[in-house]
Amino acid sequence: SYPGNRVDFSTGCNVLSEDAWNADTQRIKKGYLSVKGVKAEAQNKELEKMTSIMDDCFKFFEVQNRIPTPKQLKEYFEEQIIGKYLTEDPKEEVVEVMKTRTFWEIYDEFIQENGVKNAWTKATYEKFAAMRADLKKYKKDLCFEDLDEKGLTGFVCYLRDKKTIAPPKSGKDENGKKNGERVGLKNSTIEKKLSYLKWFLKWATIKGHNTNLTYQTFKVTLKSTQRIIIFLTKEELNKIKKFEIPEEKKYLDRVRDVFMFCCFSGIRYSDAYNLKKSDIKDGKFIITTVKTADSLTIELNNVTSRILAKYQDIPLEHNKALPVISNQTMNFYLKELCKMTGIDEPIRLTSYKGNQRFDEVKPKYELIGTHTGRRTFIVHALSRGIPPSVVMKW
Repeated sequence: SYPGNRVDFSTGCNVLSEDAWNADTQRIKKGYLSVKGVKAEAQNKELEKMTSIMDDCFKFFEVQNRIPTPKQLKEYFEEQIIGKYLTEDPKEEVVEVMKTRTFWEIYDEFIQENGVKNAWTKATYEKFAAMRADLKKYKKDLCFEDLDEKGLTGFVCYLRDKKTIAPPKSGKDENGKKNGERVGLKNSTIEKKLSYLKWFLKWATIKGHNTNLTYQTFKVTLKSTQRIIIFLTKEELNKIKKFEIPEEKKYLDRVRDVFMFCCFSGIRYSDAYNLKKSDIKDGKFIITTVKTADSLTIELNNVTSRILAKYQDIPLEHNKALPVISNQTMNFYLKELCKMTGIDEPIRLTSYKGNQRFDEVKPKYELIGTHTGRRTFIVHALSRGIPPSVVMKW
């Protein structure tokens, strides 16, 4: 029973007389047997399991911030115990027989359910697919019980010391040097992977698949440094705006326009990609963001107005407002453009693998991508004294 509702279930447990039932504890009194001679302890154990499953059912609905109808509760409860049944033997205690599901089947269900419910992007699916591959290489027949303190520590050690990273398809690194297979992830990447694993384990716990709660308190010390935020200064923006693109590099002109639009509007690459000419009205444009599904109205300024006007009468695929190419190709061309314009300030990058520190100096143009536009907008908006709450709203 729960506020305003009552739902009846069959437990499969029974007693010979009312005297066998303890109304206060809601359990069978010790020493009593079922019709077929099953001991009270065995039946009480089954009742405990059902109570635990019901608790998990209410946690599931609580996380979604809703109260289930009796029908919803019954369907979800029965879903959790599907495949379970009791085999009663007068001579033996009740033996529980279950249709077992592997760790990997449950992991796949997690991806399928959360991917649909949270509208995952392709990139998020890829992250969890990579996580699945890492766990399988760590232990092929992994189960939830393996992920105790020792198991979780072992997984961190595997990622740090044994996981192999294949070289780029070209066989060269980002500096053009020959590159072989590397071993071990950086600490910052390991921390991300642990957060993905804990997300899955939390979901599995709520669903009633996992009873090992070690992940809730598991902590590992991984040295890391604050990530450097790459953005363009006012001088660097002007360099890009005024740069005379050579005739043989005219393809960079459109890349520059799209990038400048992101720098002066603050929108993500994905939203620039989806922006349609029909979205632009009365000196502003209205978008529903791809990543968060927020509906935003953004006023145009001198720079964004000029860029949109340039392509207003040019037919683009799917009535797009801007000539946006693929993210990967645009990132490649942005580096080329910024290198040509002399944005080559040396940037020191520090990372850790275990306790080992790695320092690397790269020219700034190598670190610039489509998301640099959004960061540039934020930094310049704050530097002009615009309140953070307003910038966040934009």
